[in-house]
Amino acid sequence: MPLGTLERKVPSFRQGPSALSRVVLYSAMALFFMVADARFHVTEPMRQVVAVVLYPLQWLMLQPVEFVGRGAGYFQSLDEAHERLEETRRQMAQMAVRAGATELLQHENAQLRELLALRQRIDTPSIAAEVLYDTADPYSRKVTIDKGQLAGVQPGSPVVGAHGVLGQVTRVFAALSEVTLLIDRDQAIPVLNARTGARSIAYGDPLASHDGGMELRFMPGNADVQEGDLLTTSGVDGVYPAGLQVARVMHIERRADSTFARIYCAPLAQMDGARQVMVLQPVGRGELDAQAQPAAPVKPAAKAAARPAAPRERGTRR
Repeated sequence: MPLGTLERKVPSFRQGPSALSRVVLYSAMALFFMVADARFHVTEPMRQVVAVVLYPLQWLMLQPVEFVGRGAGYFQSLDEAHERLEETRRQMAQMAVRAGATELLQHENAQLRELLALRQRIDTPSIAAEVLYDTADPYSRKVTIDKGQLAGVQPGSPVVGAHGVLGQVTRVFAALSEVTLLIDRDQAIPVLNARTGARSIAYGDPLASHDGGMELRFMPGNADVQEGDLLTTSGVDGVYPAGLQVARVMHIERRADSTFARIYCAPLAQMDGARQVMVLQPVGRGELDAQAQPAAPVKPAAKAAARPAAPRERGTRR
């Protein structure tokens, strides 16, 4: 068979576009459909139809997963509820014990005060106030509150916050009052170390703000003071009621070349950003008011009974 005839009978491969041409075409079509869908939402009806058709199948396939998740969440919440119940029961038991101990201590305190003939602690009247703004003086630490003479605020009244003593009223106007904070350089407050019972005086020290903002001055170098000691008002000044939290000892410096120790404290009250405060009546003012109350009027019959009898005259008149 001639060679040319053999070559004509051999089947040839199917001719068509090349692979590169197909890639370019499909890419262009994909890009066209993406742009058309983004601009004109041409495939949105098809997506909705597919979503509606496939929703029952998706819901059926998700049921086991949701069932397992709900079961695990139920048992977890049940365990948490049991733990909270047990914790609440423990707290209630502790509170009951503390309440019983407090009641017993109050009863013993009352008996001791009656035995020692001590006066009962006076409840200090208070006035709720709100901090309006800080004063414009950059060399002092003072704030202004929205209560003044019309509300009964007196000069020298203690001002306390949610966590402790904030300062003292130093200037009173008709509807406003100026409060000097404890960390002011001109402010001082008598304090008592709750751990040792030692009395001292805490002074404001704005330069020691990194160490707390207050300082216990004139304390001997061998004084029994430790970091973390709680300082409360001593009540010996006749202004601050005893037992109010003031500050906590933060840093102590004991030097061999100095007789006194440098003790820095941090006030417990929020000095920056405090909003709601309470203005207390000075303790000395309350005692003076109590002493100034007039005595109960004596009835005429009681006056006659209390009047001493006139002495009888000796002898007879002529």
